[in-house]
Amino acid sequence: MRVVLYAPEIPQNTGNIARTCAATGTDLFLIEPLGFSMSDRYYKRAGLDYFSMVNIQVLPSFEALLRKFPDARCHFATTKAPRSYTQAAYEPDDFLVFGCETRGLPESLLERVYDRCVRIPMRPGARSLNLSNSVAVVLYEALRQQDFAGLKDAGELTGRDDPVQPWMDYLGGPSRGR
Repeated sequence: MRVVLYAPEIPQNTGNIARTCAATGTDLFLIEPLGFSMSDRYYKRAGLDYFSMVNIQVLPSFEALLRKFPDARCHFATTKAPRSYTQAAYEPDDFLVFGCETRGLPESLLERVYDRCVRIPMRPGARSLNLSNSVAVVLYEALRQQDFAGLKDAGELTGRDDPVQPWMDYLGGPSRGR
């Protein structure tokens, strides 16, 4: 899968999305103009130490992306879409395209690709979800449809003992020091 952010504005959102892409093995494309510098401390802090695990490419325009990938199969996430993101069929090399935080994707683009637009269902009156949350929701549905290929789907305990006394009290387990 590939995630495309069209003119992202908030560095923390993009850093969080980079971390999600790193954890899922998803390429991330940032379409200029960016509303921040790639050296922004908030961007770096949100992405933590995951930047080495993600392929991030900055492109000057959406047209540059299409020139680089002329056969790109894109899904456009927008609150204006005619159907839910769960109704789309995703393929491993698809591009999930998201607009900027304050304006979304340009309607001039959406008019041309309306049959490929998807939305996350929300209650009436809610404008939109946070961009990083939206990317995670749609990306994980696309990955689920691919049976999470290449991703580890089970974890294991580490043996590390954290201070858990409040949880033990909550769960009715043995109390320490009582």
